[in-house]
Amino acid sequence: MKYTELGSSGIEVSRICLGCMGFGNAEAGFHKWTLPYEDTKKIIDYAVEQGITFFDTAMAYQGGTSEEFVGRALKDVRDRVVIATKYTPRNGELLNRFTGTEWINKCIDDSLTRLGTDHIDLYIMHSWDYNTPVLESLQALDAAKKAGKIRAIGISNCWTWQLAKANALAEKEGLTPFVSIQSHYNLLAREDERELRNYCLEDNIAMTPYSALASGRLSRKPGETSKRLELDAYAKTKYDATAEQDAKIIERVYELSEKKGVSMTEISLAWLLTKVTSPVVGATKVSHIDGAVGAVNLELTEEEIKYLEEPYVPHAVVGVLGTSVWKKQPK
Repeated sequence: MKYTELGSSGIEVSRICLGCMGFGNAEAGFHKWTLPYEDTKKIIDYAVEQGITFFDTAMAYQGGTSEEFVGRALKDVRDRVVIATKYTPRNGELLNRFTGTEWINKCIDDSLTRLGTDHIDLYIMHSWDYNTPVLESLQALDAAKKAGKIRAIGISNCWTWQLAKANALAEKEGLTPFVSIQSHYNLLAREDERELRNYCLEDNIAMTPYSALASGRLSRKPGETSKRLELDAYAKTKYDATAEQDAKIIERVYELSEKKGVSMTEISLAWLLTKVTSPVVGATKVSHIDGAVGAVNLELTEEEIKYLEEPYVPHAVVGVLGTSVWKKQPK
């Protein structure tokens, strides 16, 4: 395993981050394919053995049970790992029950309890909060950092201008800036290369993208399926519309994996590792860890990188950013 600094945070993380959305009570949340604790523990233990020190979860994953499973599994190695979790901004009736600051404080305390820890290494706003002034959010997060509850803050699912605005305001007010961005970025979804990636490189903001393997599409041979591919309805909304054009890229990943004698996972992640700090990679089997770890030491030539990238065509923005309910409406 190789390690690097998480942006300007001073926190060292492994080049692979284990995404923990697949862990948690299958009856407690949106996903029905998640793993029970015993399987979660086996995967996390193996990940630690292989040198992975960076783990990402969220309060929204399976009704908080993902956090519970992750905290419990990492309890004995807590001083050697970096835990990231995310809070969901207020909406609906929560807008009347809590101020923005009250909600952030509640979310932090609830996550600390579920994780069974006294601090969160990287605390992430799960999506841009359109209902709370960004200054209020930054002040609340800064206060939590000064109180020792969190070490650094990140953001997920936002536009480049939003991240730039927030960090410019943080600098102006002497508050803690966002040191990382978790966005939708992989060989099948490269829209972040238009603006976000350049901004992050310029300001030393770590990119820790999710869907690194396009929900399994970049790790399986053309035509091969899995339980997640069949049951993950959310992933279908992100990839089904472009399946025909994406198939050309998947075919090249497979071709190159056969040529080099490695897995498709290793090829896909080796490409992404040339672009970002630490991709968030999910695992629902112990064997999935091997491909992720193997990618860290796999070198792709410039010609191979160009070969993988060449079939890409512009994609519509999908996922959270493509969902109108999250967009601020004009006045």
